[in-house]
Amino acid sequence: MANKATSSSSSSPPVVAEETQDWMVGAGSGWVEARTSCDHLNSLSPDLIHLPTPDTPCSRCQNPVENWLCLCCKEVLCSRFVNRHMLMHHQRTGHCLALSYSDLSVWCFSCEAYLDAQIILQLRPIHQAAYILKFGEAPPLPQL
Repeated sequence: MANKATSSSSSSPPVVAEETQDWMVGAGSGWVEARTSCDHLNSLSPDLIHLPTPDTPCSRCQNPVENWLCLCCKEVLCSRFVNRHMLMHHQRTGHCLALSYSDLSVWCFSCEAYLDAQIILQLRPIHQAAYILKFGEAPPLPQL
């Protein structure tokens, strides 16, 4: 789809069509305040102490980086910036909680928000296990 440009002046920058901006949602940088509660924690897998390692490739395309762990079924899938397999998994299954192996952040697709995995008690053991797998040591204690 071609970008829509304003007709007022040829020197003004083009206005990008709304449809072509969809892939950019969340792509900006900046501080994001993580939520300290979530109504979807009851969908967590009962076994999140035994996690796949952070170098596990996407189960669909074998991409080795930018992967997320589904916290509902423990499948590892690539991010929306690669082949969007985690997003498609959420859309297909309704599994809404995922942990990024890149930065160990937790995202809730239903809340459309990051969750503070060090503050939310149900997520703390998951974050700690993933941190140990990634860095080989326990995470520092959170500053409360």
